Amino acid sequence: MHKVELEAKAKVNLTLDVLYKRPDGYHQVEMIMQAISLKDHLVISLLPGREIKIVSNSPAIPGGEENLAFKAAKLMVDEFDLDAGVEIKIFKEIPVAAGLAGGSADAAAVLKGLNELFGLGLTTKDLMRFGEKLGADVPFCVMGGTALARGKGEELTPLPAVPPASLVLIKPPFSVSSREVYNRLNINSIRKRPVTRAVIESIEKGDLEGISRGLCNVLEEVTFAKHPELPGIKEMLKARGALGSLMSGSGPAVYGIFETRHDAEKAAASLSLPGCEIFISCMG
Repeated sequence: MHKVELEAKAKVNLTLDVLYKRPDGYHQVEMIMQAISLKDHLVISLLPGREIKIVSNSPAIPGGEENLAFKAAKLMVDEFDLDAGVEIKIFKEIPVAAGLAGGSADAAAVLKGLNELFGLGLTTKDLMRFGEKLGADVPFCVMGGTALARGKGEELTPLPAVPPASLVLIKPPFSVSSREVYNRLNINSIRKRPVTRAVIESIEKGDLEGISRGLCNVLEEVTFAKHPELPGIKEMLKARGALGSLMSGSGPAVYGIFETRHDAEKAAASLSLPGCEIFISCMG
């Protein structure tokens, strides 16, 4: 085998709470993460020598050592002393720097792809441990599905699958720095926190309306203060029938949950948001 093709799924947050800042500089979080059908496509091929090469259809992602997919490949090459080079072609569909873990999803796909290409025999848990070295969202992107995340995001507890539902996902024409958002967060002044246990119970019951009522992300306060158009996008989605709406991660992507794809498509078609990218996706 000299080539492998993979999909790298985006994620959204159903909840995101920040409890305190840790001595290591990271923030202690508690959040429910959900994989969605919006995805990048990767083709990983072997090259002679030991070069790691990134090729992409998107000029928005770096091509060298700053790219998380590059770091994932280098980690595996160095860890297992792999005697080959790697070309990673990334066909981007997940918006960049949007709070959807696009870079982490690509890195997770590279870990899986090199495991397969080189027959390393690593388990999902093994790959998740490697993912921890790359970024807080990478272990979840390796695992996928629905999960409660604690620690800095790497302590994962799988949850039951959420009920079928469609999303309208809106990416405004600007990006947000996760590091800046976390640094600007005043934990002592957070006004509304998610009731994580209640959302988990709704997931366990298959109660989509309960899940939607419980959507909450404490980082909205920071990102909304800098980009005051974002609350308006949430309200637009709710006015068009969304059961609930939330910013994902540190933003700026905002999504609304709809019971059916037809409802989601109807809502998306009625939106007038110049410069925004609009996607229809589903959870799972």
